[in-house]
Amino acid sequence: MRFQTDLIPARLIRRYKRFLADARLEDGREITAHCANPGSMMGLADEGMKIWLEPNDDPKKRLKYGWRLVDHENGHFTGVDTSVPNRALKAALEAREVAGLGDYETVQPEVKYGENSRIDFLLQGGGPDTYVEVKSVTLSREAGLAEFPDSVTKRGAKHLAELANMRAQGHRAVMVYLVQRTDCTQMTLAGDIDPTYAQAFADAKAVGVEAMCLDTKITPEGVWVGEPLEFTRN
Repeated sequence: MRFQTDLIPARLIRRYKRFLADARLEDGREITAHCANPGSMMGLADEGMKIWLEPNDDPKKRLKYGWRLVDHENGHFTGVDTSVPNRALKAALEAREVAGLGDYETVQPEVKYGENSRIDFLLQGGGPDTYVEVKSVTLSREAGLAEFPDSVTKRGAKHLAELANMRAQGHRAVMVYLVQRTDCTQMTLAGDIDPTYAQAFADAKAVGVEAMCLDTKITPEGVWVGEPLEFTRN
């Protein structure tokens, strides 16, 4: 998935009100960017960090920049836009590039199901209907280890319960964790941050909900789904 417009580098001044971030461009101008991330962004929102912004000239948008990446300045990146995993995975699914999810004829995003929910993707035409939920993983408190979630997520626990219900009805259900970091080789659940989510995951897994963890290739040009990562400590 390529970004729609070329990203530009900046330095983070502060992130606030969850969805806003002030940054300083290379020419010295200070701007406010949209931060499409409702999580805590632990370790990713420190003053002075190098970040990459996507400019836009859409008259309907009040903010003319969107925060897309953190540049760790060691060759690694983290994607902070939580909408990117859905777009990147959609492209990979349609191209049949995801091992274990590549034999379906149709990929339908945002299909209503369960109790006032929408599944990220419904895959059909290759066996049982398959319900796929996607989560963006950006937290890393230990070198090489990605964690989810980075804050309490009641919505995430609800999604697991919905997947478990689909599995009970005889469908295939898959939780995909897309690690938007290029510096991690394993992933686990952050049970100390949200024990309720960890329990919901265990309950869903016990009834047959599958968990899939994938890494990403990230550059200022775009984000692409990569290879499976080890899902550990569960």
